[in-house]
Amino acid sequence: MHEINCCVPNCLAKPYAPAGTRSVCKDHFLSFLTWRRRRGSQMFLTYAGMAMAERDAIAAEWMKTIRIDEVPTAAPKL
Repeated sequence: MHEINCCVPNCLAKPYAPAGTRSVCKDHFLSFLTWRRRRGSQMFLTYAGMAMAERDAIAAEWMKTIRIDEVPTAAPKL
């Protein structure tokens, strides 16, 4: 997790957790978990046993489901 921003396009939030070999912010991480849960409880066991390259494919599939207008951006610093 050496990224400066979340790997989701147009999201400027700081990384919180891994999604494959990339990192996502907290909001997107929770969205990723919810998406995986909706795919079935077996997804959690399958994902845990995957290599990072295989996890990247799952994360890329999830990113296709995100609407760009829903992407949170970092709050401006005052």
